[in-house]
Amino acid sequence: MDLVAGVDSSTQSCKVVVCRADTGEIIRSATSPHPGGTEVDPRLWWSALQAAVNAAGGLDDVAALSVGAQQHGMVCLDVTGRTVRDALLWNDTRSSTAAEELVRELGGAHEWAKRVGVVPVAAITAAKLRWLADHEPAHADATAAVCLPHDWLTWRLSGSTDIAQLRTDRSDASGTGYYSAEHDAYQPDLLELAMRGRRPLMPTVLGPHDEAGRLASGAVLGPGAGDNAAAALGLGAALGDGVVSLGTSGVVSAVSEAAPHDAEGLVAGFGDATGRQLPLVCTLNGAPVLAAVARMLNVDFAEFDRLALSAPPGAEGLTLVPYFEGERSPNLPEAAGALHGVTTRNLVPANVARVAVEGLLASMAYCLEKISAQGVDVRRLILVGGAMRSEAVRRIAPAVWGRPVHVPEPAEYVALGAARQAAWTLTQQDSPPVWSYGVTTPYTAEPAPQVLDQYRSAQPLTLR
Repeated sequence: MDLVAGVDSSTQSCKVVVCRADTGEIIRSATSPHPGGTEVDPRLWWSALQAAVNAAGGLDDVAALSVGAQQHGMVCLDVTGRTVRDALLWNDTRSSTAAEELVRELGGAHEWAKRVGVVPVAAITAAKLRWLADHEPAHADATAAVCLPHDWLTWRLSGSTDIAQLRTDRSDASGTGYYSAEHDAYQPDLLELAMRGRRPLMPTVLGPHDEAGRLASGAVLGPGAGDNAAAALGLGAALGDGVVSLGTSGVVSAVSEAAPHDAEGLVAGFGDATGRQLPLVCTLNGAPVLAAVARMLNVDFAEFDRLALSAPPGAEGLTLVPYFEGERSPNLPEAAGALHGVTTRNLVPANVARVAVEGLLASMAYCLEKISAQGVDVRRLILVGGAMRSEAVRRIAPAVWGRPVHVPEPAEYVALGAARQAAWTLTQQDSPPVWSYGVTTPYTAEPAPQVLDQYRSAQPLTLR
């Protein structure tokens, strides 16, 4: 019985799962925390990985391993392989102005959408590299190679110190701003544009189950993946599946053959971990919207769910636009949340709880509509993330989205997706092994189109 390991090096922690390669059965697992902040010494990721591996019983009996990790970010290495400075994470916003400059310099958002399917925002690596070139030119000069968190961890696991042996995969490369998932190719001139003429080495992009190296034990290293692609692989998401993740933020992605070119910059043209496309839209507001409203009502989550489910669809005309922290999709960073349609009759706790759920789900429906507008056919929806634990969310979602919603058992799907990729790399089959993860419970409800109608009417009234 071969064992494989999957790693999820997220913003908050490092998780390791060890599974059977044939069935995906989890044999053991462990987690180690990451430091907070938006700027981190990558060596702390390495320490957390070692701690999680040790807590999970080591890797001596593991035949293959793969790493999934937070996307974007910026890890700069010098010619000897040492980090030039601390890594900037995806959620570091100092590069916002740099992103605007890059969009303008290439001729507008439509040009970026056409070239790489991604329009730079602060999170994107290209924007961070422009910030580095302008604010820390000595560090930019010293940067001989630039990579991403999963690339760096995979390289460290291989034992190499040669930056020419950096490896990545198309899902993570597609979030840099200088790689096209549609054409499976870097766009070096866009890296040069970001770095003001400098062109550091970029990791070699591997195929979905190509070997990225070996551990000292001889275990095979898979190519790794960005967290969204790894999660889709862990869930067993197939062509036509959409994944809605409601955690701290909201993320909607879909496995597709079609590559998006969204000049609005809302739909990002990422690749998935199987060779297909993974168009994705991200919002700033997710499960914390529900927590904030529950806190305002002074109820726990069980009572919040009971209240929300006791109110009728549409909450008697009440509508919440949930831009509590501004918003990214649509791009309204200075916006605030707004409650619309208030009357003396409908302003009751049950309706307020209901519209918190409906408003959040309507925001995700907006994202789904943007993906569909790019020619992506989404036939099945899979709901994951912390908010999936809410009974109200599970039961109201199919009414708002107008289709069945499939909810899997809670699990570490990024780490499981990385482990499944490791098994695929080990076996070298035509497709990844069929594991039982991703088996879902379907939820259905009578469609409530009035909810989206109310939301579409209220959304333009939100302060910009």
